[in-house]
Amino acid sequence: MASAITTLAADAPTLSAANTGFMLICSALVMLMTPGLAFFYGGMVRVKSSLNMLMMSFISLGIVTILWVLYGFSLAFGTDSGSLIGWNSDYVGLSGIGITELWDGYTIPVYVFAVFQLMFAVITPALISGALADRVKFSAWALFTALWVTVVYFPVAHWVWGAGGWLFELGVIDFAGGTAVHINAGAAALGVILVIGKRVGFKRDPMRPHSLPLVMLGAGLLWFGWFGFNAGSWLGNDDGVGAVMFVNTQVATAAAMLAWLAYEKLRHGSFTTLGAASGAVAGLVAITPSGGSCSPLGAIAIGAIAGLVCAMAVGLKYKFGYDDSLDVVGVHLVGGVIGSLLVGFFATGGVQSDAAGLFYGGGLEQLGKQAIGVFAVLAYSLVVSAVLAFLLDKTIGMRVTEDDEVSGIDQVEHAETAYDFSGAGGGASSRSTAAPAPAAAASKKVDA
Repeated sequence: MASAITTLAADAPTLSAANTGFMLICSALVMLMTPGLAFFYGGMVRVKSSLNMLMMSFISLGIVTILWVLYGFSLAFGTDSGSLIGWNSDYVGLSGIGITELWDGYTIPVYVFAVFQLMFAVITPALISGALADRVKFSAWALFTALWVTVVYFPVAHWVWGAGGWLFELGVIDFAGGTAVHINAGAAALGVILVIGKRVGFKRDPMRPHSLPLVMLGAGLLWFGWFGFNAGSWLGNDDGVGAVMFVNTQVATAAAMLAWLAYEKLRHGSFTTLGAASGAVAGLVAITPSGGSCSPLGAIAIGAIAGLVCAMAVGLKYKFGYDDSLDVVGVHLVGGVIGSLLVGFFATGGVQSDAAGLFYGGGLEQLGKQAIGVFAVLAYSLVVSAVLAFLLDKTIGMRVTEDDEVSGIDQVEHAETAYDFSGAGGGASSRSTAAPAPAAAASKKVDA
């Protein structure tokens, strides 16, 4: 017995300074993705909505961080209850965790795992916000964020990644968040916009991005941070799986960007910067669930498929009449579905697990598991998000008034504008030719 205990003790994981440092860096990279998303979305809207778009991402850093510490980590990664939710009183307030206590089976502290997963929880509701641009009260959005992570994100994270979660036990492969993050956010976005309706002037007025350089900056920050998002999800750097995921992240993103641009050129005659940025994000989304199970060649195929299909999908809002302002449904929902399902085709059985896809002799078994995961998360998030939006709309109201939306949500909700040109000069003659605006209207006037 003594020798057996000695052997078990010798085999038990010990804290790795290298893995701990690596995971702290990855956590910081994932945190940077939320400001990157803010720039990405902020540049895609009109001037009069850009600050609101930035704030809808930034507020998630505040709200979700506090809720995660108070109870979110416990719900997502505590002891399983019925395969649906977790709970561990030691995780409440992160108060019962030793500073060197290791995450079960790994060589990093529980604190490090908790902060890494926190950054995933932060960015997921921020992704939803892009679908709601120009028209949602900031207070309503903040309350929606708090409710949504509590009743949707925390449980779904447990289903997918928590020990005992039903999708985890089923064998659904989601390396870094195709279901828990992207399908979850995309389905939620669709549910909310079906409740709150379209922007004023949808399909009638031009609603072009006001700053494509900001869009490209945001896309670059997302691409950079996504290496932490993906490669860090193996929770260490000892066996090469994280390195494969890093490579696959890069090549899938490149392939998706090229595929999107090729589609644009053939369909519309131009290579656009917005297309390049959107294609890159589509590739990042699609490789997130699948990159730990496929080869680099498979990652190129997954990225190219995602770039092409997502480029086609963003136009569906005009056909079906739902106002997905910044293509959250077309990129995150569709890209997440593609990446998750393609695991069932491209999984080699030789990277993160021995589960093989159809193209590698695995038959349809893994594809079936992936489909269950995809549609369970999609349906749950869509329905619950729509219910939350409906309840908030009928109580405190989700939308600003039509007049406020037209004049500019930045002034109405934040009393600020993104660009102040008052010091830029301008001849007296140019000012004198314009009729003075009425005082009430002048206080709200914002360049569109």
